Amino acid sequence: MTYQNYSLKQLQQIDAAHHLHPFTDHKDLRAAGSRMIVRADGPFVYDSEGNEILDGMAGLWCVNIGYGRNELAEAAYQQMKELPYYNSFFRCTTPTPTLLAKKIAELAPKGLSQVFFGSSGSEANDTALRLVRHFWALEGKPEKNRIISRKMAYHGSTVAGTSLGGMEGMHGQLGGAVPNIVHVMMPYAFELSLPGESDHDFGMRAARAVEDAILEAGPDKVAAFIGEPVMGAGGVKIPPASYWPEVQRICRKHDVLLMLDEVITGYGRTGHWFAAETFGVEPDTITTAKALTSGYQPLSALLVGDRIAGTLQEKGGEFYHGYTYSGHPVACAVALKNLEIMEKEGLVERVRDDTGPYFAEMLRERIGGHPLVGEVRSVGLMGAIEIVGDKRTRERFQPVGSAAVLVRDHAIGQGMMMRATGDTMILSPPLIWTRQTIDLAGERIARALDLAEADLRKAA
Repeated sequence: MTYQNYSLKQLQQIDAAHHLHPFTDHKDLRAAGSRMIVRADGPFVYDSEGNEILDGMAGLWCVNIGYGRNELAEAAYQQMKELPYYNSFFRCTTPTPTLLAKKIAELAPKGLSQVFFGSSGSEANDTALRLVRHFWALEGKPEKNRIISRKMAYHGSTVAGTSLGGMEGMHGQLGGAVPNIVHVMMPYAFELSLPGESDHDFGMRAARAVEDAILEAGPDKVAAFIGEPVMGAGGVKIPPASYWPEVQRICRKHDVLLMLDEVITGYGRTGHWFAAETFGVEPDTITTAKALTSGYQPLSALLVGDRIAGTLQEKGGEFYHGYTYSGHPVACAVALKNLEIMEKEGLVERVRDDTGPYFAEMLRERIGGHPLVGEVRSVGLMGAIEIVGDKRTRERFQPVGSAAVLVRDHAIGQGMMMRATGDTMILSPPLIWTRQTIDLAGERIARALDLAEADLRKAA
């Protein structure tokens, strides 16, 4: 590859001069220099200096079948030779999005039988917002357009995605959000439960916050509630078992649509093809992306429920929305092959029956007792480690977030890629991880925690 003609320093200089990164303090980045990841294989990535790093984040929540799968490269190559691109506008389509829509509908929870394609989770959530409001307008209720979301939710980085999400820092930089979107409390028991409150009662209280917002606006004004089954970028916040059934009951009671954002959890992450099945939810829409192609191509799919699709077809009229790359034939060919591999290798069942429970055991037995750890939690191959200064009081190190960044940096130094969100370490590894890979991860995380603790206690 041409990058081999450059030294790391030269690449970093070029990067600093020309490349603006997402979610980055560019002053800080230019001072430190970018880490160059140059190749990957299976569960590992390798930087420009030859260091092997176990990827605990599956790229960015997406590389479910691991790196170096020649089958996906071949699928893309063959499709590029036959038909590299054609659009889905003007009553046209191509074979691969047609077949992929059918495949997704077969895997999806009952009642979600149609699919709208885009290129990212952000685009999928933009589409969901537009579609839900369009649905109610077709039903003769254009005033029923308020969306209820949650604080610290992440639904993408476009204007609509940022507005749907509950990240205050993103809102502050937006300078004007999409109107009629409100945010309620998140189901985050570690920080928000009351003394003596059971998980069940906390879940019911968090769900009632959704109903309070519906009643405050009036059910005739509320279009939908949107939520991630597990809040991912906000810190792998797993709701109590009581939460989602109660939210669903509330939405049905008030005729409010239920939108699930499964951009992270879709396609096996929680041990089912969709987390809707894990939590027993029957949504009206599901947004997906990331693992649909295992990250090998950019592609998103909005799964649309029969109620909404039926109104579109019955009422008619153009839905003024779409993207140049909706249903891109190459991306869809890769997705079809990716889903085929996942089925053939039984990856979803493996997560449900073997590696998911073993991953939970590793976190609980190997990591949960560490002096820096206030709580560990997981579902499927998706986990969180809460970093605290005091296990009894759950008091954080100051400034908030600094301790987790230190743990992250030590983890990478030990060959373990993890992400820090606030004071929470989060994990979302490839679904190809085995028990041996999980053991290796546990060893490297424990060493990183020990090194971080020594630094933090010394600084105190």
